[in-house]
Amino acid sequence: MSRPKKERIVHNPPVFVNFKPVGVRASSLAQIFLTLDEYEAIRLADYLGMEHSEAAEEMEISRSTFTRLVEKARKKVAEFMVEGKELIIEGGNIHFRGNLIRCLDCGHMFKTSFEDEMTKCPVCGSANLLDLAGGFGHGNCCRGRHRGRR
Repeated sequence: MSRPKKERIVHNPPVFVNFKPVGVRASSLAQIFLTLDEYEAIRLADYLGMEHSEAAEEMEISRSTFTRLVEKARKKVAEFMVEGKELIIEGGNIHFRGNLIRCLDCGHMFKTSFEDEMTKCPVCGSANLLDLAGGFGHGNCCRGRHRGRR
């Protein structure tokens, strides 16, 4: 019996979660799923250019686990690009360190912690807010689970 996967830390939820080739209906495409921890591995290693040991520490996993994770993620991204599949980011055994909130009226997006409850947009005062972590089923479970980094 394999041991349970350790929960991984993702800095913030992704802003965009669906990607597809232009001019092709999503219903006609095969789908490929990138987990939230794979997304975070790509963000840390390729977007931010972190060393694997530093990125692994940020995600609270071992360096070897991070390397396997980023290699798996890169393969999926390459498959999406080369084969023209729909890429969907979802799932994974994760907790978010912070949250993103989008105002559906003015479009303003702002970062927040899970300890701060946002009920109104700081720009326009609207209560029509989208909780991006909540869209992945996270929020209360992530409260107090981070080490207070970045």
